[in-house]
Amino acid sequence: MTQRLNKKRALVTGGSRGIGAAIVKRLASEGADVALTYVSNPDRADEVVKAAMAHGVQAFAIKADAADPAVTMQAVDRVVEKFGGIDILVNNAGVLMMGQIDDLSLEAFDRTYEINIRGVFAATKAAVRHMKPGGRIINIGSCNADRMPFAGGSAYAMSKSALVGLVKGLSRDLGPRGITINNIQPGPVDTDLNPATSDFAKSLLPLMSLGRYSTADEIAGMVAYLASPESGYITGASLTIDGGFTA
Repeated sequence: MTQRLNKKRALVTGGSRGIGAAIVKRLASEGADVALTYVSNPDRADEVVKAAMAHGVQAFAIKADAADPAVTMQAVDRVVEKFGGIDILVNNAGVLMMGQIDDLSLEAFDRTYEINIRGVFAATKAAVRHMKPGGRIINIGSCNADRMPFAGGSAYAMSKSALVGLVKGLSRDLGPRGITINNIQPGPVDTDLNPATSDFAKSLLPLMSLGRYSTADEIAGMVAYLASPESGYITGASLTIDGGFTA
């Protein structure tokens, strides 16, 4: 593995499991010092930290709920204090609150907004105060911003669509400062929360050109590219990695 990110300092929100954990490990394998946030499972977070440190980098975990903007911004400040700065922010923390309009509560709608949109904005606002030219903001969106093929996903699709507009607008704010901001829009990914062997997965497989779920490592690979110097001319973009789900 090349060390494209040697001496870079990164924060991955929601980095204790699934896609987030894969991102932490990939950034560490490319030489970045990495912090992660988690909400409820310190043991799982510690396992990811140890896996990252095995690559010879610094790593640590912070308990922080992305629904609380003050806590989110404090987490960014802790990273800056520990690492001496921040170069890469990966806004991975998110929730999927399902329900058709008669059943989806306003509380569930609000929590979707708080974590999937406001949390991203709060973390980004805190991070860019400390970023130098070459900084990278990477959001984990969803291909459901472009296609929602089943009922009950309106709030989730809304939140991921909002990220599309957010990065377009923030690219204008951050471009003159030499900082890029982009979304990655995965399709279905094989994780413990959405296993590729579930009945739900069987209903989605026929919708994809490749007929399979992505692995978390495939998403992490795209994150590593957007975090690297090679991606310096990409900003304001929403890049889809969905096996043809939206084709």
